[in-house]
Amino acid sequence: MLLFTPGPTPVPQNVRNAMADETMHHRTPEFEAIFEKTRKHLFNLFKTDEVVMIASSGTGAMESAVINLCHNTLLNVNSGKFGERFGKIAQAHNLGSVEIKNEWDTPVNVEAVVEAVKNNSNIDAIAIQISESAGGLRHSVEEIASAVKAINPEIMIIADGITAVGVEKIDVTNIDCLIAGSQKALMLPPGLAILGLSNKAIQKIGSGKGYYLNLASEIKKQKQNTTAYTAATTLIIGLLEVLETIEADGGIEKLYNETTLRAKAVRGALEAIGLHSYPKNPAKSMTTIDDENASEIRKILKEEYSVNVAGGQDHLKGKIFRINQMGLIPVYEMAWVVNAVELALDKLNRRTYDGTASKVFNQLFLELV
Repeated sequence: MLLFTPGPTPVPQNVRNAMADETMHHRTPEFEAIFEKTRKHLFNLFKTDEVVMIASSGTGAMESAVINLCHNTLLNVNSGKFGERFGKIAQAHNLGSVEIKNEWDTPVNVEAVVEAVKNNSNIDAIAIQISESAGGLRHSVEEIASAVKAINPEIMIIADGITAVGVEKIDVTNIDCLIAGSQKALMLPPGLAILGLSNKAIQKIGSGKGYYLNLASEIKKQKQNTTAYTAATTLIIGLLEVLETIEADGGIEKLYNETTLRAKAVRGALEAIGLHSYPKNPAKSMTTIDDENASEIRKILKEEYSVNVAGGQDHLKGKIFRINQMGLIPVYEMAWVVNAVELALDKLNRRTYDGTASKVFNQLFLELV
């Protein structure tokens, strides 16, 4: 079965092998050496002033960012399930909460965020997805962050990059917290979250908030190549293997370029067979198709062509399907996915199979290389 959901993504064999070695104790010089190497790679990936790894899903990192960086009122952008989650986290901690809500195919515009900030002087942090995976759209986070900092440089910009880190180059100049999760472009099992922090963020964190999710505690320990609490040793060993594999394969810029190629080729191939891309500003991490036969297409892909893609949530359940484009994906596997989608349309008597999807994918991929 080819796993093409936008998280979890497939874990490469060499990474599985690295994680299958003998269990290592986290309070040892041997693990501290691995931790130090991993941190160096993460600084290269995130380009932030500090990086912190926590044993958590991405939601844990989201909560940690909110409680440590928002001391008054959070403005969250809700264009999907995960943008909505930021607001719920703020409310759970009795913080002030302001929300900008759009349909899941619609990215927020800069003017709406600027207006919200100008209208509420209590806002001291903004939380937004770079890539909102509920609908596969891309917010203009860098532009928004720049506009907000021009109004008030003390406002913290929390950017959820869980389906963006490792997918494309992110300008972190005006971002105070960049979040990543292990099970996306980093090609690991779920359970490890990473936060890249600015010096301004570190200053605001101070002594930190919370207990397990206290970022001050982790910053102090991780500078010493250890963790405040039990480290996710196996996942960190796997992460080092992933980052070294990316480096050996040509580096992170090569991965960004290949992901961009896949995104354009997949979207072009599926549109060539009459399908419609759902988001108004698509993310590079996935292609999202809205279709009345979304559930039937997913079922055929899985049962007849061994391709597992994701569906939609809430009001989009049964109305969209999402195809992953993150990570080190062999070209032939991606070509088979679009070919399988065209075969599924033939099964549904939507169009006669003629190999258009595969042909267009290959043409676009080769033209763009």
